[in-house]
Amino acid sequence: MMSSEEEEKESTAVTPPAEEAANAENPSEPTTAEPVTEETKASVPAAEEAEEKEPEEEEIEVVEEKIYTIPIARLEYATDRGHRSPKAVRDVRTYIARHMKADEVSISNEINQAIWARGINKPPRKITVRAVKDKEGKVIVYPAKSS
Repeated sequence: MMSSEEEEKESTAVTPPAEEAANAENPSEPTTAEPVTEETKASVPAAEEAEEKEPEEEEIEVVEEKIYTIPIARLEYATDRGHRSPKAVRDVRTYIARHMKADEVSISNEINQAIWARGINKPPRKITVRAVKDKEGKVIVYPAKSS
């Protein structure tokens, strides 16, 4: 067994390098290079995100855009309680495909969340959507803009 004096020597010998390593890795200590990199890190991703969002909106060449109010209330009588929200999502897709004469319909996440907001048993009785058709015939369904 080691005496307490030997243990203290070993612990003191190990501690200073560990503290130096911790201080070197600690980002809270001020250095001349860190503020510049933090500022550039904060500004660069924001600029990149803004550039990425703009082309997505420009990629969709709108051929046709319509606003529909889709009745979902009839599902309550025709569908079991535990299947109403999935059926509502399918009905929104078929309704838009029928009215916009499209084969491919994509539903945005906001519409999906609006239908599922009250759970699987109680979808909204009706939902107002904005359907956008691009030049390739694909339709994307968004929530209607509030005016």
